Amino acid sequence: MSIRSNVVLAVAAVAASVAVLTFAAPPPGGEVPAGAAQQAPEFQNIDKWLNSEPLKLKELRGKVVLVDFWTYTCINCLNHLPYVKDWNAKYKDKGLVVVGVHTPEFAYEKSTKNVQDAIKRLQIQHAVAQDNSYGTWKAFNNQYWPAVYLIDKQGKIVYSHFGEGSYGTTEKKIQALLAEPSPAVAAAPTAAAGG
Repeated sequence: MSIRSNVVLAVAAVAASVAVLTFAAPPPGGEVPAGAAQQAPEFQNIDKWLNSEPLKLKELRGKVVLVDFWTYTCINCLNHLPYVKDWNAKYKDKGLVVVGVHTPEFAYEKSTKNVQDAIKRLQIQHAVAQDNSYGTWKAFNNQYWPAVYLIDKQGKIVYSHFGEGSYGTTEKKIQALLAEPSPAVAAAPTAAAGG
């Protein structure tokens, strides 16, 4: 084999490696342009709600909702969790509702007892939806642990972040969404004046 062939093979191998790394990285997420924001899908096929009664997104209109896809053995999720817990503590009385959607990566993570033990050990206070069948995961078209979706007061997904990091940006977006006015309540029709 010639030196030229070896160089071509080496370049091809490097290009393939870069391609694999590029496709393996999560998308950047971030702000969703106003015209492109879509209604958030409803929580679907939840096996069990922990730390909360069952929640419905349509009943949370007027609130800002943070949906956090996680699982209790994912190191990235565990690194990310203190920020989610902090946001819940800081903003729950200001209109933020945090929902941790626990979607298992491994079979043993489907055990409700194991999830409850993890919630207790990790001192999680916010609502946790146990999504063993990936119903909500699929409804959100999610592919990553952890993944954060912010839903505005009108029920639209306006921001997302995948993986660790961007905590300052995410918190600023939470603050901005909380500062937005609540959707107008439809006024009751007035009776026609009689004559």
